[in-house]
Amino acid sequence: MSEPIPRSQGQIEPSSSESEGTPSEKPQDAPASPRNEAPPPEPPDEPEEPGGKMTFLEHLDELRRRLIYGSIALGLTVAGSFFFREQIFDFLQEPILRILAEVTTAQGRDITDYAVGERLIITKPTEAFTIYLKVCLVSGFFLASPVIAWQIWAFISPGLYRREKLYAIPFLFFSTLLFLAGGAFAFYVILPAGLRFLLVEMGQQFTPLLTAADFFNLEVIILVGMGVVFQMPIIIAFLSLFGLVSPGFLWKNFRYAILIITVIAAVVSPTPDALNLFFWAGPMILLYIISIGISWIFQFRRRRRERA
Repeated sequence: MSEPIPRSQGQIEPSSSESEGTPSEKPQDAPASPRNEAPPPEPPDEPEEPGGKMTFLEHLDELRRRLIYGSIALGLTVAGSFFFREQIFDFLQEPILRILAEVTTAQGRDITDYAVGERLIITKPTEAFTIYLKVCLVSGFFLASPVIAWQIWAFISPGLYRREKLYAIPFLFFSTLLFLAGGAFAFYVILPAGLRFLLVEMGQQFTPLLTAADFFNLEVIILVGMGVVFQMPIIIAFLSLFGLVSPGFLWKNFRYAILIITVIAAVVSPTPDALNLFFWAGPMILLYIISIGISWIFQFRRRRRERA
C-alpha cells in the first residue's frame, strides 16, 4: 500500500470550490457610497402659468367690482362737469355757430340776423335740461376714460402671464391718448367739414333753424365714434398679444380691410360727399397700417422668447 505523497512547501492548497469542480464566484462589489452618487437630474422648467385662477362666480364678482368703480368715476366726473355745463356747451357749439356765420355771409344777410340763429333753439321746456345732462355725460365720459380703461385692464389682467402684465401702463396711456386724439380730430376736422358741406354748400337756399338737441346728438355720434375708431391699434395689440392675429394675416387681408373700412366710413359719415368719406376712411386705413406694425412687434417678441 503506497503512502500519500507529501505536498511541497509553498504549494497552494486548492479551495473547496475548485476541489468540487465548480467555478469560483467573484466577490460582490461593495455598495457605492452615497457621496459618490451623481445628483438626480433637475426637473424640466414648467411653463409659466397665468397670474391667478378664478372660478366663474369669482369672475362675475370681479366684473361687478370693476363696473362699480368705473361707474363711480363716471358719476364724479359727470357731477363735476355739471358746474361747468354752460362753458362746456359754449365750447361744443362753437363749430356750428361759426358755420352759421358763414351761411349768413353767403346769403348776404346781416350776421346778427336772428333768423339764421345766433343761438341754437329749443322746442320743449325740458330740452335745455336734457341737453345739459347729455353734455355732462359726454364730458364726464371723456374725463373718466383713463379710469374706465384701467378697470378694463384690471378685469383682464388676472388671466395674463406676469410678463404680459407689464403692458398695463402703456395700454392705459395709449388707449386714453388715442381716444382723446380721435375726439379732437373729429371736433376740429370732420365736424366743421361736414357742417360746411351740409349748410353752406347745400343749404344756401334755406334758412337754418337748428335745434340744440339735433346738433348735439350729431356731434356726440361723430366725436365718440371717431374716438372708438382710434382704438384700433389697441385692439390689434391685444389680439396679437394673445396670438389671435398676425401681421401676415393683416397684410394678406389688407384689400378686404380697405373695403370694410370704406363701407363703415360711408355709413357713419354725416354727409355723402367724397371729402367727408376721405376724412373718415383715411384715418382708419392709416391706423390699420400702424396696427400691422404693432402686430409685427408683438410677434417678433414672442418668437424671440420661444427661441430663448
